Amino acid sequence: MSANPRGTETAHSSRAGPREWTGLGVLALPTILLGLDVTLLYLALPALSVDLQPSSTQALWILDSYGLVIAGLLVTMGAIGDRLGRRRLLMIGTAAFGIVSIVAAFAPTAEILIAARALLGVAGATLMPSCLALITNMFIDARQRALAIGVWATTFALGMAAGPLVGGVLLESFWWGSAFLLALPIAGLVLLTAPVLLPEYRAAETGRVDLLSVALSLGAILPLVYAIKHAAAEGFDTQTTVALVASAVFTIAFVHRQRRLSDPLLDVALFTNRASGTALGVLLVGLVGVGGALYLVTQHLQLVEELSPLAAGAWMGPPALAMVVAAIGAPLLTRRVRPGYVVAGTLVLSTLGYVLLTQVRGPDSIGLVVGGFALVYLGFGSVGALGSDLVVGTTPAHRAGSAAAMSETVQELGVAMGVAMLGSLTTLVYRSQVPADGPGGESLAGAISTPEVSPALVAQAKEAFTTGINISATVTGVAILALAVMSAVVLRHIPPTAAVPAVSSDPAEDKVAGGANTR
Repeated sequence: MSANPRGTETAHSSRAGPREWTGLGVLALPTILLGLDVTLLYLALPALSVDLQPSSTQALWILDSYGLVIAGLLVTMGAIGDRLGRRRLLMIGTAAFGIVSIVAAFAPTAEILIAARALLGVAGATLMPSCLALITNMFIDARQRALAIGVWATTFALGMAAGPLVGGVLLESFWWGSAFLLALPIAGLVLLTAPVLLPEYRAAETGRVDLLSVALSLGAILPLVYAIKHAAAEGFDTQTTVALVASAVFTIAFVHRQRRLSDPLLDVALFTNRASGTALGVLLVGLVGVGGALYLVTQHLQLVEELSPLAAGAWMGPPALAMVVAAIGAPLLTRRVRPGYVVAGTLVLSTLGYVLLTQVRGPDSIGLVVGGFALVYLGFGSVGALGSDLVVGTTPAHRAGSAAAMSETVQELGVAMGVAMLGSLTTLVYRSQVPADGPGGESLAGAISTPEVSPALVAQAKEAFTTGINISATVTGVAILALAVMSAVVLRHIPPTAAVPAVSSDPAEDKVAGGANTR
């Protein structure tokens, strides 16, 4: 291979070839694994609860410890990847994910399973930023990079959509631990193919990771995620307030320190760039809507329509297909149309999806629910692909790992906030219509699972839950429409990718382990 600094590559050599596209398939594998992990555990939870007998608090930590840790460490792992090497970090994280998955699968107690889930979060935090940053190294041409990110972005949602189907098949034949062992063949394939198909990259002349910055970033993110999840479960109480105040204090301290460091953990200038700053905002608000809608739609299919997890998962196939079409089609469309207009247009379609969800009227509404959510997911496909590309594409290559991590962190927070905010709003509406001493107490799940509750009272509970979905969809639809307008206005200066020079304008500071960035 010829050594050639990225900033001086010719237009011809900047075009990715079969090796890079095959390498993209390798990067898709850990991403699919993370998507599967999201939904597989929800299916396995009833079976492992019978086996391990966790308390209600332990069951919550089995679900949440992974997300808390991964959200807290994404920024740190992105910065480590820039320094240690992105391919190396990807392989270390993949190997660790496989090893800890074995521990989780055979965990004899709830405490060990919680610890294993937290360690899976540490390993998982290495995967997403490494994958996205490597894409920016492999696909230098702006048009190819946008398409590659679009293809890669679909794999996480495909993993989530396949989770109920794969989990249903596994749990019908094996024990709950089989859901974790699914990681082993995927991890093995990544470890075998990554050294052959993926380039190595690490930034030149970077210092050590600032440990105080790591601690401050954890102090900023972990209390925020905890506050969001706690508010969703218990309401806005003293614990929520204390966590939010702590997060704000640590955030201010973190930003102050990053501005003083010559080699910061996170370049806060990322937020002052109009394109990347707006893209992060669009990702955050857009994922609030998608995260909340995903939670409410899956609840509706299983509780109101009373579908099995396997059947509900099958009905999530059409929305997943819509997301794939948008994530791949949007980057192709931006070759002729300004990205801001494409994002705005697909968000308008998402708004129509929320309008459809406002018209759901109880059972026998599967078509309306799935059709509405398909439009919502279509917007997510476009925003996820183009938003991520705007963030990493407008960042110097030696900071791509940190930028990718920030993009993923914002999306993690968006989903958590969506579940908390829209779930809480739906629950508030439900409780206003169903008295606490009514069917099942405070939840539709309780009404359905209580044998002595009459069919009439169950119907009342279903109607109340559906009304909550209607109101949540109305609020979200207004917010997404406003986001569409903002995207069209603020991002209108970004030209179509066909008008962008074939070679990225990133500085020639990109280095691989052996010297210059090579193919």
